[in-house]
Amino acid sequence: MPTPSPKLSPKLSKADLRRQELRARLIDIAETRIRSDGLQAIKARDLAREADCAVGAIYNVFSDLNGLIMAVNGRTFHTLGTAVAASVADCAPDKPQDELITMSHAYLAFAAENTNLWRALFDLDMSTEMDVPQWYLAELGKLFALIADPLARLFPAHTHHELELMTRALFSSVHGIVLLGLQKRISGVPLDKIEEMIAILLSNVTSQVKI
Repeated sequence: MPTPSPKLSPKLSKADLRRQELRARLIDIAETRIRSDGLQAIKARDLAREADCAVGAIYNVFSDLNGLIMAVNGRTFHTLGTAVAASVADCAPDKPQDELITMSHAYLAFAAENTNLWRALFDLDMSTEMDVPQWYLAELGKLFALIADPLARLFPAHTHHELELMTRALFSSVHGIVLLGLQKRISGVPLDKIEEMIAILLSNVTSQVKI
């Protein structure tokens, strides 16, 4: 019996190709603008002018500007996760506490080098009650999974729920320290002391926490 031929994907129409090209171009432009000037730089007329399209064409590709920003944020989450994962590629598997500290320092470095893009991840107006795309949650989940892995080795008796809570607690703690430090708040710490402060926090918490 002959092997059935694989089904060929239907070719995209010229209109669909133009739409995909415009989408990619808008994301590139928005990413550059956010990197340089933050979320306040995302204005429909300016984007349309730079993309050489009508303002209405933007909303044929994205439902609103938040959708465009989320597309940029998806890229940023992916880049951040890649940087954090690469930082522990050579860490010894029997030293999970060192992994957590190393990852937190990589997180700080990324935030310091890409501050506006990093801030956009958390400054975008969205909540858990919104209909957040699954791909967006997946990128965030990958970042949390990097933290959860060494925690599971540190606390093998913990349930999935307990590890999830600890993961989010540690992420929130490190994020808060980084944010206060980069904003130079009086309640924060000097930039050259942030790594030390994070290391102290993680060393103490992962040594003592019992749930």
